[in-house]
Amino acid sequence: MANIQSVKQRYGIIGSSEMLDHALSTAIRVAGTELSVLITGESGVGKEVFSKVIHSLSPRKHNNFIAINCGAIPGGTINSELFGHEKGAFTGANSDRKGYFETVDGGTIFLDEVGEMPLDTQSFLLRILESGEFIRVGSSTIVKTDVRVVAATNVDLLKKVRKGKFREDLYYRLNTVPIKVPSLKERREDIFLLFRKFASDFAEKYRTPLIQLDQHARLLIESYAWPGNIRELKNIAEQLSVMAEDRLITAESLTKYIPNIRNRNLPAITSEGGEDLKEREILYKLLFEMKHDLNDLKSLVFELINNNDLNVPDVSRLRQLKAPDSPTRPTNRPSFSEDYQEHADTEYPIETPGNQAIIIDRSYDKSYDRMEVVEENLSIENMEKDLISKALKKHKGRRKDAADELGISERTLYRKIKQYEL
Repeated sequence: MANIQSVKQRYGIIGSSEMLDHALSTAIRVAGTELSVLITGESGVGKEVFSKVIHSLSPRKHNNFIAINCGAIPGGTINSELFGHEKGAFTGANSDRKGYFETVDGGTIFLDEVGEMPLDTQSFLLRILESGEFIRVGSSTIVKTDVRVVAATNVDLLKKVRKGKFREDLYYRLNTVPIKVPSLKERREDIFLLFRKFASDFAEKYRTPLIQLDQHARLLIESYAWPGNIRELKNIAEQLSVMAEDRLITAESLTKYIPNIRNRNLPAITSEGGEDLKEREILYKLLFEMKHDLNDLKSLVFELINNNDLNVPDVSRLRQLKAPDSPTRPTNRPSFSEDYQEHADTEYPIETPGNQAIIIDRSYDKSYDRMEVVEENLSIENMEKDLISKALKKHKGRRKDAADELGISERTLYRKIKQYEL
């Protein structure tokens, strides 16, 4: 049995993430069998490559392999494309025609976007999987075929089953061995390796100097969600290789090609799953906004330090400072307030790398009154109530707009308004 590294080299698969290796390992193990395989994953993750791996390592490797995009074939002609037709079966059928399942007899068929297949076509496919038999369009003669089916989808087929848009029996027949191909955001450690490989390929193809990313640009591409996955990453590498004037790509130049690369991609909360999820919607929204505010605050502090050329003292050294004439502190030291009053007027020397003493003058502290520590109310209900009030005030009482802003349904918002008597 082939090992993972040799398969990666043969098919140009780049990456070392655990999820990718697990998917490849499953494909290698199932290749030598006749089991049906369902490959799932987002658009652009490379599902077709996995189907080719399965075919090339199977006993059918010397026979035909064909990849069919079910979503690209019109519903009125898909049966003819897959199973063939007899002369005169429909307008334009001027002669007999063999379908893919007949011409690829003994080989492998890769059905991409199988979730877009019409229901009547699903019935014919199920019969092939169970008995290897099908009937051409416009014929009554049963035709036998020996084809291995590898299917792929970028949608949740179980949801389609629940909605009656996909046959349940076909789903379980296709899903004998499931393979989940991870998206780029699930294998971020591979993003830079892929970009570097694409950049090298395009530099050779277009005979241009190799583009490189600076540290900030690299952080951006590794934190971006990449909704188009590998296909999108490859397109960006090609654009930069051709269009970028400077061969060192910065974060600023990267935003010209991916305007929303700095956007935070927070998990979306759907309305499915019952009332229990709705109860947490506002809390999630609040937590995400708090995180956003905290990040903004950190950025502001660092910007102030850099722009004003401020020297931030080493906190660990400040903590080691002792008051004059007090080489040792008693174990039962006074409280903070007493200790502060005792040494409020004391000047503490701090040694610097240049051996110059810096005097910290605390006399100005006298101009301020003692501060009073007010405990913040951390009740989730109060925070939730405050967030709803702000949304309603912002949208001038328009509940629909406020619900959209909060990321919850209008019905949930109405119930919260009654609950908090807003």
